[in-house]
Amino acid sequence: MTNMLRVVVVICCLVGAGLSAVSLRNHYGTSKTDYCALDETFNCDLVNRSVYSRFLGVPVALIGLLGYLALLAMTFRRDRLIVGMRTAAAWIGLGFSLYLTYIEAHVLAVWCLLCIGSLISISVVTATCTFALFQRPGEEINEAGTFQSGARYREGSDH
Repeated sequence: MTNMLRVVVVICCLVGAGLSAVSLRNHYGTSKTDYCALDETFNCDLVNRSVYSRFLGVPVALIGLLGYLALLAMTFRRDRLIVGMRTAAAWIGLGFSLYLTYIEAHVLAVWCLLCIGSLISISVVTATCTFALFQRPGEEINEAGTFQSGARYREGSDH
């Protein structure tokens, strides 16, 4: 994974972890949140405190937080096994997020802005990790957006 791709994953994982942490706090909260309970259509409080806010007894926000932190930790490893595990974990996270989005849209009929932000974060992480998985060692993207094989080692690069 090039440094540019790594930065994208790190930023998205930090954003996702932050959103998950706020969602977890809201999950256990009892008061209305002004920033997220906008109306009948957009209300994080309803989503974060619904019966669907837990999976096997564990708050889904906690699962998200731990998932983003695990993806973040794996981002700094370069061995092929970890790269594959990171990509698989990202796809699992995306699938779970899409399932929760389906619940919001078709069961609860209420949207959570924090959840939408997390869906965007895990989507970018998944796309970036998948792209990096198929990138060959020593291959970089040049200014024209095309692959350049045999790129020279640059200081600060992991090639």
